[in-house]
Amino acid sequence: MDNKVKNIAILGSTGSIGTQTLDIIEEYPERFHASVLTARRQWELLARQARKFMPKRVVIADHSLYAPLKEALSDLPIDVAAGEKAIAEAATLNQVDIVVTAMVGYSGLIPTIEAIKAGKTIALANKETLVVAGEIITRMIKESPSEIIPVDSEHSAIFQCLVGEKTSQARKIILTASGGPFRNMSREQLENVTVADALKHPNWDMGAKVTIDSASMMNKGFEMIEARWLFGCPPDKIEVVVHPQSIVHSMVEFNDGSIKAQLGVPDMHLPIRYALGYPERLSTDAPGLTLSQYSNLTFQAPDYGKFPLLAYAFDAIKAGGNMPCLMNAANEKGVAAFLAGRIRFTDMPRIVSHVMENAPFISTPSLDDLIKSNSVALSMADEWLAGHSS
Repeated sequence: MDNKVKNIAILGSTGSIGTQTLDIIEEYPERFHASVLTARRQWELLARQARKFMPKRVVIADHSLYAPLKEALSDLPIDVAAGEKAIAEAATLNQVDIVVTAMVGYSGLIPTIEAIKAGKTIALANKETLVVAGEIITRMIKESPSEIIPVDSEHSAIFQCLVGEKTSQARKIILTASGGPFRNMSREQLENVTVADALKHPNWDMGAKVTIDSASMMNKGFEMIEARWLFGCPPDKIEVVVHPQSIVHSMVEFNDGSIKAQLGVPDMHLPIRYALGYPERLSTDAPGLTLSQYSNLTFQAPDYGKFPLLAYAFDAIKAGGNMPCLMNAANEKGVAAFLAGRIRFTDMPRIVSHVMENAPFISTPSLDDLIKSNSVALSMADEWLAGHSS
């Protein structure tokens, strides 16, 4: 067992995954230290976190918030920086052992790439990194001492099911989905759901963007693409099943017909703890799963017609190239517009479809191509919104 205290960089420490990662660091002070904390705009929470955990460096993405953050921490020996570039640089610091990529959306891509270049262990919670640039990231990992340990509960489950197994003997990955708050609604009812309705996830406590993606099942589409790259599994060997209880976090079927599943309470502390402690399982006093409380564990096929974004994700990964990048950018715009009350819930797939059908396709994109594709898709989504927003 390695008794060295591991220094953790949390990119996105004020979000849902970031704050729960700090819970784990606080639970095991003899094992982990938060050496880098970053946030996009929540400088006051970032300052409170810095006072409590005393990192070496904190970074705020928004330059306009540098001054109040710097002033709030002026009495402490903590480096304060600002900007996207500073976040990427912080992920490469020599003393950092593990980088937890808890940033939301496309913004996590470049910092993850820089962390891989620096040979860091990546505790990956930013699924968009692999959605946008899965082929590039996979190639970089093969050429680097860096490794990726998934933090998403579904990918952590798959990872755990594959430990000790030959990946070549895995026949199928089975991704479970809660189905979100609208699982039993009709297509007509979905036309009138509110932001408040969509933010009421039945099982998980997540940030707003991920919660909306869960309600639309776009999140499961992202996870399918992420699984394709993490585990080298073609999309036609990945099955999505709706499991409303969120107790079975995912499964792997092997070539002898056996299926392994990972079960647990719907709590992100569990996969975060596993990722930080890997390959060891860290003991905890947190409540475990009481199976007798769950007399019914059910599974059913998703309704791709009612949740077209899930179907679009399969279309995007089959097309390959820059198509997943285009899809992701359009979805980010759609989610932001829905949260702002500019469009209906059912308009989000319309934006994504418009961009996927009309943006220039690049079959073998470079990183620069993907950066440009992201910008093009955002602009096209803005144009659609200009003509359709309420």
